[in-house]
Amino acid sequence: MTIVLTVLHVAVAICLILSVLLQAGKAGGMGAAFGGSSDTMFGTRGPVNFLSKVTTGAAVLFMVTSLLLTYIGSHNANQGGSIVPAAPVQTNTQPLTPAAPEKK
Repeated sequence: MTIVLTVLHVAVAICLILSVLLQAGKAGGMGAAFGGSSDTMFGTRGPVNFLSKVTTGAAVLFMVTSLLLTYIGSHNANQGGSIVPAAPVQTNTQPLTPAAPEKK
């Protein structure tokens, strides 16, 4: 289950990155890069609505998979799956006494 969720999480992250990079910025966006107007490449106002919906959906899925992976990871750690091995605790049983000054 964790492996499938991790693969889904990575795929959603890549989709989120691509959808953010494809959106039009101050320079005109994807349409201006190919020599046309950014308004006519996908139609009028088409890419703004579609890409914003894709970005919102990818962001929601990314947050859900992040929360699920955190929840699963915290429950696996509580069931003895700690990555820190149990080290024996060493106690000092000798009483601390001040050292006697050396005589010359």
